[in-house]
Amino acid sequence: MLWMAATGLLFTVLNAILKKVSHELDPWLVGWLRYALGALLVLPAVLRAGAARLAPRRHDLQFLRGAFHAGGLMLWFAALPAVSLAELTAIGFSGPLFVCLGAVLFLGERMSAARWLAVLAGFAGVLLVVEPWRGGLSGISTGTLLMLASAPVFAGSFLVAKALTRHDPPDVIVLWQHLWVTVLMLPFALAAWTTPDARQWALLVLCGLLGAGGHYCMTRAFRVADISATQPVKFLELVWAAALGLAVFGTVPGGWTIAGGAVILASTLWLARREARGT
Repeated sequence: MLWMAATGLLFTVLNAILKKVSHELDPWLVGWLRYALGALLVLPAVLRAGAARLAPRRHDLQFLRGAFHAGGLMLWFAALPAVSLAELTAIGFSGPLFVCLGAVLFLGERMSAARWLAVLAGFAGVLLVVEPWRGGLSGISTGTLLMLASAPVFAGSFLVAKALTRHDPPDVIVLWQHLWVTVLMLPFALAAWTTPDARQWALLVLCGLLGAGGHYCMTRAFRVADISATQPVKFLELVWAAALGLAVFGTVPGGWTIAGGAVILASTLWLARREARGT
């Protein structure tokens, strides 16, 4: 649970930076540079254990994971400049529902009633924050449809990552994910190439570091627990986002944000206690 909570914190900061940079550079170029730089940052850590560690045991699954993730990224980055933060939040939190369904159908995990309740309670908390009844999601745009389409594709990537934890260590899984995404997205990045300035390079390097760190924490979480058990913790990203907005921008959370955050936090802690007890 702690590994997944760290994942959410890192990805919350990452997404805020990516949304800003994607308004200045082509979104697919931003996505490619994030993963190319991330691969360069992860490679030395893997090599410290010896060059033999570079070879994964399941090349087929590593490629499949990279293909899923590259496809999800192309949809996600294409949608990113065109969707509001409310839409980004609400649609992003549909991912755990797809992951949990896939865990049951493809990985044979036992999806207990407690896990379903925690996922649904977390999603309800998100709805309290987004307040769709007040028009927070106004209309179905192309960006909305692209973001929706990315959720099940990313779920496929995470399910393959869970399967890979049975064969390879987390740092190797993260490295090959970054390598395959870099290779598969290269033609799209070259077609949209614009040389970033010094500030943008600095932000992109930071994105590479945050992204690689987030994926490493997530893979560690998948290695020690059922993937379905980790999904309710993803909803904590909304709590991190509210805290980040308060600390950096001075944005005071409203009543519905506080209520939704409380529901998310309570459901996550409740599931963590039940999982720790094995019930």
